[in-house]
Amino acid sequence: MWLLLTLFSVAVLTLAIWWRWRTSSRPAARPAGRRPAGKRPPGRPTATKKTPAPAGGPQPGEIWWADVPYEDGPGSKVRPCVVLRVKGGAYEILKITSQDQSHRSDHIEIATKSWDADADHNSYLDLSDPITITTAAFSNRAGALDTPTWRKVKALHHA
Repeated sequence: MWLLLTLFSVAVLTLAIWWRWRTSSRPAARPAGRRPAGKRPPGRPTATKKTPAPAGGPQPGEIWWADVPYEDGPGSKVRPCVVLRVKGGAYEILKITSQDQSHRSDHIEIATKSWDADADHNSYLDLSDPITITTAAFSNRAGALDTPTWRKVKALHHA
């Protein structure tokens, strides 16, 4: 009986250690905190309050809610993003996340209160490769980046 209990305990401990190593030593296929499309974290606004869009649709420097495709697989998620460039009917955007990315050099912290009054913390703008979406992907205008942040983003992306 003691032998069985010991073997079971060792197996459980080994499994726990393996799981901890597996989830901490390599990045997940999809970063922690991603939710299925259409789900929003508590306290984040739903895309119902419309801010008027300027004539001609989304403009560079503006923050919009849009249906953004996942980079690592099929599907998409409605999330805030910054319009970087407009090329004909296509828009290059940068994703915004509410997850803390302060440890990453390819993200910058951006003030959130100006475009999300219910926010309890700032968000992070992903400065890595822009994603191209169409006009149909945009749902609601949330606001615009502040001028110093927009200048920094333009300089980094030669926009």
